Amino acid sequence: MNYKPYNPSKKRKGKPPVNKVMTAQEAISKFVHEGDNLAISTCSVPSALMWEIVRQRERIKNLDLTVCSQIGLSAPIIGSGLVRKIEMAYVWGGIEGADMVFRRAVEKGIPRPIEVEEYSNFAMGMRWLAGAMGVPFMVTKSQLGSDIVSNNSRIKVIGDPYTGEPVCLVPASNPDVSIIHAQRADDIGNVQYYGIYGNSDMQARASKHVIVSVEEVVTQDEIRRVSNMTTIPYYYVDAIVHAPFGAHWRDVPFYYQHDLAYGLEAFEQFSTPEGFEAWVDKYILGTKNWEEYLNMIGYDRLMYLRESEHKYQKFGEIR
Repeated sequence: MNYKPYNPSKKRKGKPPVNKVMTAQEAISKFVHEGDNLAISTCSVPSALMWEIVRQRERIKNLDLTVCSQIGLSAPIIGSGLVRKIEMAYVWGGIEGADMVFRRAVEKGIPRPIEVEEYSNFAMGMRWLAGAMGVPFMVTKSQLGSDIVSNNSRIKVIGDPYTGEPVCLVPASNPDVSIIHAQRADDIGNVQYYGIYGNSDMQARASKHVIVSVEEVVTQDEIRRVSNMTTIPYYYVDAIVHAPFGAHWRDVPFYYQHDLAYGLEAFEQFSTPEGFEAWVDKYILGTKNWEEYLNMIGYDRLMYLRESEHKYQKFGEIR
């Protein structure tokens, strides 16, 4: 047999080093389309980008979500009826409690039935790693001994050809588009994280298109000054969106704390379909962009979250 070597570059060319700064509305309009497989980062949550997807729900009516963990912030997309399938490890409310929007969709088909394809957190990360490497699957022992394997026909269990012991094969994931939030980037798309970033690096590398919202847009010289902090290089990135407090109500390490009080109030409203719809109507559809949302939340509140974070950790100067 004649084998041709796999060349990932034939499928996805590197993105050019050009100015990629645009608004959330422009980025979502350009790169998120009907029927896409949409990957969402975990650390930190791209709230500003998800809110914009909901605003464009007349254009985007069907999405498949791919997530490792989502702590309630995917609720606006799911509750707005945009999701037909989710490939996931964990979707819940975290410290806020039960994510009743997700639960209604899975258990009762409200606002629409949603197909769930489950993996472990580690296996989801391995799927993006496989996608980034251009291989069809990744091998792991994660999930053996659990009932995840018996409930997901895409996970294959085989004998290790070297030892004979059972191993799991999980399929590669190559999302159509990823939305990610990070601390900062330059105009051409070099993205830097401070602290935890979950699987965002492999998620970006596995995806066909990548939109990153950031707390700050800085100069290319500033990125080069601490180049070791660059987690996602420009050649994976399609769009940079400047979105201060862009993960609200969750936190961004070194920038601001989790707005737990707000999250608890939101989840109280999310406990009923009517409450959820009222929340979306006010905070997402009732605002034309992220800046209007922040004005509605109030900068006194937002600056308190920032000051609280800086009391315990603040990124210092590196020279």
